[in-house]
Amino acid sequence: MITSTDNPRVKEVLRLRKARERRGSGLFIAEGPREVARARDAGLRVHATYVAPALIDWDDPNAEPVDERVMRKLSYRAEPEGVLAVVEIPHHTVPPDATLLLIAVGIEKPGNLGAMARTADAAGADALLVADARSDPWNPNAIRASTGSVFTLPIVETTADDVARLPYQKIAAALGAPHDHTSPDYTNPTAFLVGAEDDGLPDAWRTLADVQVEIPMHGHTADSLNAGAAAAVLLFEAQRQRG
Repeated sequence: MITSTDNPRVKEVLRLRKARERRGSGLFIAEGPREVARARDAGLRVHATYVAPALIDWDDPNAEPVDERVMRKLSYRAEPEGVLAVVEIPHHTVPPDATLLLIAVGIEKPGNLGAMARTADAAGADALLVADARSDPWNPNAIRASTGSVFTLPIVETTADDVARLPYQKIAAALGAPHDHTSPDYTNPTAFLVGAEDDGLPDAWRTLADVQVEIPMHGHTADSLNAGAAAAVLLFEAQRQRG
């Protein structure tokens, strides 16, 4: 059992809290019984699992036991659930038969990016493309917000040039756009471009779109939706049209 927070393996896990370490190592942390189980069920390669027997009864003979104090040090959450795993980041490309994509542009908060992955998964999108991101989908908050959807939904880093070459109609969500979000025909291969809540979609990305659409607002105070909610409205409208 690991009982010291100075253990080299503990320090290796702690380094993965930083995005640059995740990118450099190709590893991320799945924390909590739901996330660890879903990462395993998705067939992702698990490099190590750590469990605190004082906090959880976890059936895995290969898990490394740690004491409760070490687990609290390892955990990203204020109240650890007793198990976490170091997992290899999966690498995907856009599926060749994809017909519905969500492109997240400039998303800053990991929780919002994770929520967009959950939304895309729930709405039957074929992939989530991430561009100009100020957060990454392997941040612990993003993983938690996705409820594990990042483990199975293809997530692909992209650029404006890559998106311009995609053989899809490109629909940009933008305040003040000339078309209502229900107006275009989404039965053909479609890619939705959604920007961050504070700044929206940058002009350079809007110019890539074939059509710009707006989701009408009817509230007294709210004048926009967050990125995850906007993505949900667009994706489910596409699925409604497709029957």
